[in-house]
Amino acid sequence: MTKPVSEDIRFRMMRALEVDPKLSQRDLARSLGISLGVVNYCLKGLIEKGQVKVGNFRASGNKLRYTYVLTPRGVLAKAKLTKAFLKRRMAEHDALIAEIEALKREIDSEVAGQGASQKA
Repeated sequence: MTKPVSEDIRFRMMRALEVDPKLSQRDLARSLGISLGVVNYCLKGLIEKGQVKVGNFRASGNKLRYTYVLTPRGVLAKAKLTKAFLKRRMAEHDALIAEIEALKREIDSEVAGQGASQKA
């Protein structure tokens, strides 16, 4: 059984392809920091769902390359993934802010405690 690709990877891949549909799978893997196999697997899934359309173009001379263009269905899916991604990131941000504030209070109380013990 294969492991499903995370929403973050699909979101980042669709975002990258929207910016540059001529990215090769190898370039996508490199820029996203994931394996070429994961890129291939994810692209196949996006194509099967009708969210990405594959086209051909000539990179140079006789060498054919592919373009990966988001379809209208893909644009809608990306919008939903963007909303979910933003919601997760905002929750992470709020949790980090709370942790930072707690650490600041902890440090302040330790410093205050040391100051009181030095006076005694």
